[in-house]
Formats: sequence, C-alpha cells, structure tokens
Amino acid sequence: MTAQIIDGKAFSDRVASFVADRARAFTSVLGRPPGLAVVLAGNNPASQVYVRNKGLRAKACGFHSVQHDLPETVREEDLLALVDRLNRDPAIDGILVQLPLPAQVDAERVLQAIDPAKDVDGFHPVNVGLLGAGARDKALVPCTPYGSLLLIASVLGDDLSGLEAVVVGRSNIVGKPVAQLLLRHNATVTIAHSRTRALDAVCRRADILVAAVGRPEMIRGDWVKPGAVVIDVGINRVPAPDKSAGKTRLVGDVATAEAADHARAITPVPGGVGPMTIAMLMANTLTAACRREGRPAPDMTAVR
Repeated sequence: MTAQIIDGKAFSDRVASFVADRARAFTSVLGRPPGLAVVLAGNNPASQVYVRNKGLRAKACGFHSVQHDLPETVREEDLLALVDRLNRDPAIDGILVQLPLPAQVDAERVLQAIDPAKDVDGFHPVNVGLLGAGARDKALVPCTPYGSLLLIASVLGDDLSGLEAVVVGRSNIVGKPVAQLLLRHNATVTIAHSRTRALDAVCRRADILVAAVGRPEMIRGDWVKPGAVVIDVGINRVPAPDKSAGKTRLVGDVATAEAADHARAITPVPGGVGPMTIAMLMANTLTAACRREGRPAPDMTAVR
C-alpha cells in the first residue's frame, strides 16, 4: 500500500481563499474588514518568522492586520495594558500573543487577560471549557487541532461514526482539543501518551491516528493499522549529517516512510499540519468578527 500524501499547504491555500471571499463580503456589508492584532515580545527568531507569516496571510485575506513588537525586557504590566487596549479596540476582532513570552512575564496571566471572544488561539479557559462541554459553535477552537480535523475530514468525511481514533499526546494545545473535536464528529477516541502501556498495540487499533507527542519518529510503520489515516502534528529538528556537518532537518512524530506502507493517507512533515495552523487562525479571526457583529460564522467544513 502506498499512502495518499495529504497536502496541507494546498489545503491551507483553499482555506485562506475561502476566508478571503467571506472577508470581502463582511467588509462590504459592515464597512470595515475583520481585524487581527498580533503581539510579539522579545526576539525569538522562530517567533519572528511565524508572526511575519501570520501578518502576510492576514493581509492576503483582506484583514486589518496590526503587529505590536515589544522588547525582551517588557514588563508584565505593560503587556497586560496592551492586551486591555486591544480588548476594547472596536477594530480588532482577534488577539494573538505569540508564545513563548520573556521569562519575567506570566504567560498564563496574559493569555487569561485576552477577551475570550477575541482569543483566536483558543487557549483561554472559557474557550477550553466551551469546547470540552461540547459547545464548539460558541468556542474559538485551537488552530492546530482545528486544522487537523479538516485534514481528516478531507479523506474520511465529516461523520466519523464507527471509526476508532487514537491521539498520542495529552497536551492542552493539541492532544486534548483534537480528541474533543473527534468525539464531536462521532469517533470513538482513546488518548494515549509516552507512558501508555503497549502503546504500539494501542496505535494499531486506530482507524485515525493523531501523533502529537513531540518525539522524533516515535510512531513506527508497523504501529499503523492498514488503511488508517495518520495525522502527524510533530515538528522535530534532528541532525542531518548527510547534508553536511551541523545541518539539521525536520521530522514528525511518525516514521513517515515506514508508515506510508501501511496507511491510507498521511500528512508529511513539513508541509502537512503546519500550514493549516495559520490558515485556521485566519478562519478563527473571521469567525470572531462575525460573532461580534451578530452574523453567521463561516462553515469551514465546506472547504474541501
């Protein structure tokens, strides 16, 4: 069996096009575009690249996009004051504070200060609770799990009744929310992790296998049930001596070449789930804008 490679970049482009079309309609009716504010504190190179890409995608979608760059030495109270101003800014529908934050700042306190209705990362306890209670239509859903679900649905459809899903990873950012989304779509879900007994046997039960454990190529090919859909959320940098001394390459949590001999479909790393995260941030911003204006939120399941 040779697995279908799920092209996250191509799918993310379709999501962005869908969002841009509906953002134009929003702007035409409301007289203003959806607004996204991104806050970057410090000089983490990876964060700088990620924030720049978010800004470019937001502008391509026709959003009002603003970026607030703060020094590494920013005081927590100053960052909280900025969040408060953005909460009250009528032109801003979505607020994203890029993590990690400098050591002197309590990230949890900052994230909890964001208005849940503008929390487009989906990390606020109110949004976490709404998703956990099954009220997805009122929550803002974390972007990576949301994008993972759309990639699964692109292969299997929206109704996952009768299918067994195994999520390897129990983080609040990916593992738990993706499990809740799969439950909502009628899958039977097991959350496993690095300490799960006989993890390989648990994985072999999965019609849908989501790997989000943060260990390079931990999931081997013979752990994959024949015909399973495999979503690899892991992004790990490992040495690449074949390139040259000191060089590295990105790999996922799944040994992709091995798993492709068993799976029906699989996401690559890079180019799988990663591009979907920014695309779903745009979708969440549009959703937040529509809700604030009392308009129907876009149905992202329409994207195929």
